Amino acid sequence: MNLNQLKIFYMTAKKGNLSVAAQELFISQPAVTKGIQRLQEFYDIKFIDHIGKKLILTDAGEVLYEIAEKIFELESRAEESIRDFQQRKRGHIRILSSESYGDYYLPHIIIPFSKAYPLVRISMNILPTEQVIEHTATLNNDLGFISYPVEHPKLLLKEVLKDQLVIITSPDHPLTRKQTLAPPDLKDELLIMHETGSAPRKAIEEYIRKNGLSVKIHLEISSNHAIKRAVEDGLGIALISRRVAIEEIRAGRLAAIPLSDPSMIRKYYMVHHKDKYLSEPLQSFIDGVFKWAAEYLRELGVHE
Repeated sequence: MNLNQLKIFYMTAKKGNLSVAAQELFISQPAVTKGIQRLQEFYDIKFIDHIGKKLILTDAGEVLYEIAEKIFELESRAEESIRDFQQRKRGHIRILSSESYGDYYLPHIIIPFSKAYPLVRISMNILPTEQVIEHTATLNNDLGFISYPVEHPKLLLKEVLKDQLVIITSPDHPLTRKQTLAPPDLKDELLIMHETGSAPRKAIEEYIRKNGLSVKIHLEISSNHAIKRAVEDGLGIALISRRVAIEEIRAGRLAAIPLSDPSMIRKYYMVHHKDKYLSEPLQSFIDGVFKWAAEYLRELGVHE
């Protein structure tokens, strides 16, 4: 048996007429008759009886028809799915991100994208930058987002966003009376810092070194959420990307004061494998990343 013979049988049984089946299949009526004969000869059993001009399925024919119906329904679904892929309506985008960008930036990109591409599945996981790089370099994911530049022979790196680094304090902290903060303003303040090696920690350490500051490190915390809570509770001040604390700032639970040094910004980067095929949905997602970044900077009044 071949699939063509099965299709001839299925269409004949479905239409109950040889000539109609031939028209549906764009073949001649003798070809339909021959296809059914060969199918019956292959199994040495009759699937269709003729009673006058009427075609009647035998018991074996009834069983085969049910099976054939399922097969060709699946074939139809397969063709529809492939057409969806060809029209770029389906797919799967796998994203890995460092904590800050994944928690506070990516959701604003994923939500509108998912509305525009409801059949494209998105997987997004938070990992340390080193693991984001490792998985992206081995094509285990489609896109990676990191908070400091990394050179890798297999990866393309693009800067996505520059966000302002600000000092966050409790709303009643004395520093809130200042419009900007100069290095001496941080003297004797209790600092709540990210873990050693993280991008925010590197930024504040460089700022301290460059300005010859002597500071008190009160707490070291790896979680942005925990840092914000500690600052809210008056345990110290912290350096953080504005976007990371935007909700608490707007709600009045935290105050944000920019540093007078314009170089105090945090950059975020997107990486993907040099050989990665950028499907239409994936390219659309990448376009959305840069579109949202531009809108966010306009909201802050920043012009690149």
